[in-house]
Amino acid sequence: MLDVDGVLISGHSADEELWTHHMQSDLGLDPAALVEGFFQRDWIEVVTGEKDLIPVLQTALDRMKAEVTAETLTEYWFAKDARIVEPVIEACQRMRQLALTVILTPNQEHRRAAYLMQDLGLGKFVDGIVYSAQAGAQTPARAFFDFAMARTGARAKAHLLVDDHLANVDAARTAGWQAHHWTSGNRLWDVVESERRDH
Repeated sequence: MLDVDGVLISGHSADEELWTHHMQSDLGLDPAALVEGFFQRDWIEVVTGEKDLIPVLQTALDRMKAEVTAETLTEYWFAKDARIVEPVIEACQRMRQLALTVILTPNQEHRRAAYLMQDLGLGKFVDGIVYSAQAGAQTPARAFFDFAMARTGARAKAHLLVDDHLANVDAARTAGWQAHHWTSGNRLWDVVESERRDH
């Protein structure tokens, strides 16, 4: 069970900066204003599937009097927030060759989840995705882990979450999962091998 942003995807498609790093010059939109006017205000309802991204984002952009549309911003966001960490992808392929199931578990809304799997092509390297807008809850909520287990049909201890947020790791362990806190310099295959030896 693999988190995406911060583990499998790391930053801007061209470098390791945030996807918003060049947004002011590219789109004329202040990243801080977007955080305050959309992500802090509306994102939880979007990422848990209560509301659709595009209309909510457009309303936020209208409040900010931004000239860019929600569709244009979304296309920009998805394309820029897409730097795949190749060693992690390679480890995913290796695990699947050994009949280990690899499922992505991001806090994500429907449109970007589809983009990740289809347009970015991550679906070729993993067995599936379970994400917060499907579950109606985001990590670290217990409801997310219960939803994921219902989807996989496996016992709790059979799941290993690799995530860069410690709160999610702690919540996974509380739910009975194995879990590893991902930090810079980690190697996914080594993490998996270590957890398999310990359990």
